[in-house]
Amino acid sequence: MTEQFDLIVLGAGTGGVNAARLCAKAGWKVAIVDELPYGGTCMLRGCDPKKMLVAVTEAMDWSDRMQENGLNTGLPTINWAKMMAFKRTFTEVMPSRLEKGLSHMGIEVLHGNARFYDNGCLQIADRELSAKYFHIATGATPVKLGIPGEEYVTTSTDFLERESSPKRIVFIGGGFIAFEFAHISKRAGASAVTILQRGKHALVNFDPDLVDLQVKRTQELGINVHFEAVVIGVAKNGDEYIVEYSTPHGNETVTCDLVVHAAGRVPNIANLNLQAIGVKTGKRGINVNKYFRSESNPKVFAVGDCADTGAPNLTPVSANESRIAAKNLLAGKDVRAIKYPPIPSVVFTLPPVARIGLLESEADEKGFKFDVKFSKTEKWYSSMRVREKYSGYKVLVEKDSGKILGAHLLGPGAEEQINVFAMAMGQGMTANQLKGVIFAYPSYSSDIGSMV
Repeated sequence: MTEQFDLIVLGAGTGGVNAARLCAKAGWKVAIVDELPYGGTCMLRGCDPKKMLVAVTEAMDWSDRMQENGLNTGLPTINWAKMMAFKRTFTEVMPSRLEKGLSHMGIEVLHGNARFYDNGCLQIADRELSAKYFHIATGATPVKLGIPGEEYVTTSTDFLERESSPKRIVFIGGGFIAFEFAHISKRAGASAVTILQRGKHALVNFDPDLVDLQVKRTQELGINVHFEAVVIGVAKNGDEYIVEYSTPHGNETVTCDLVVHAAGRVPNIANLNLQAIGVKTGKRGINVNKYFRSESNPKVFAVGDCADTGAPNLTPVSANESRIAAKNLLAGKDVRAIKYPPIPSVVFTLPPVARIGLLESEADEKGFKFDVKFSKTEKWYSSMRVREKYSGYKVLVEKDSGKILGAHLLGPGAEEQINVFAMAMGQGMTANQLKGVIFAYPSYSSDIGSMV
């Protein structure tokens, strides 16, 4: 017998939960399903647990930098198992807390693999469900590497569940995951950490001048970073792995105890059988309009990493998209289009790298006339105070309007400074107006006036 709902939500991360709550609050009969524990990638397998590990390694970083500034000598060490137990104080309690909250609102909480069928229904185990609308927020999954020995490569999810830290680690890829996890691993005691980036540059979505500084900082930490290093295979030899990669100078190998996939993610929609209900997809996910409705099936909405919106794949973005999709669901028609504000993004290395707005190359391509304010800031008070040798900024200011086109930061406090730029740019402030703001001093934000 087919069970009927007003809305069925696929995916219990931020992109799904927000829509489920808003529609249930309006009196809709709602169900939500996920094959994994409720909370989504960011809460359980990404951003949040990662930053808990970063919090522990920050102590190592601070201690290292302060050794010559009066702190008693002798670096602390990290107990990996205890650090992971600390992470679980958050990740183990959140799924049940989230499920209880949803159930309390009258939302039916389901677990299992969901798959569509030609009759327009959704199958979950032995249950067949139908709905007036479907809201898909299933996120992303690691892209297939297509190399021999891929079965030996672990994921970032697995890395965050390890009870012990291997001494030799190789990360395939040179983006967020590789750099953040490499910093964590090295500060936690790994003897050899290697990043293999297939391109000529790392962290390609961030300012290249500041990334170059971060790469130097990363190498100074003792992490090996190789560019134009294309992994062609992984072989197992007893308890260790041999990673072979090509370079412009020939093939090379590196031996390690763990190989981690950090080479990108793709929309997690392959097993949904979307073609059965006429939902069209592309490389970036489900094709949706600016109201998050499927362009080929009006009963289906999609947001977040599984939808081709053109927006960055970030948790706050999916949360905002989910709220707007819910407004259109409740209205029964497309009434609220997305208008993305300036969106900040941060790589939580130590120190962090941050950006908002346009890169120099992007501003040039769009034909803007702008001034570039770029400087290394290791001699500024904020960096000297904490003995950070690698810091800097780059701000793009449009010549005619004085508006800020892009802001790029490296250094202590960058993850909060970038939020100030986000508010300023979102409100259309000029560089001079931002320069006129009086911040608490001395603070990281008080440096912003000197950047614009």
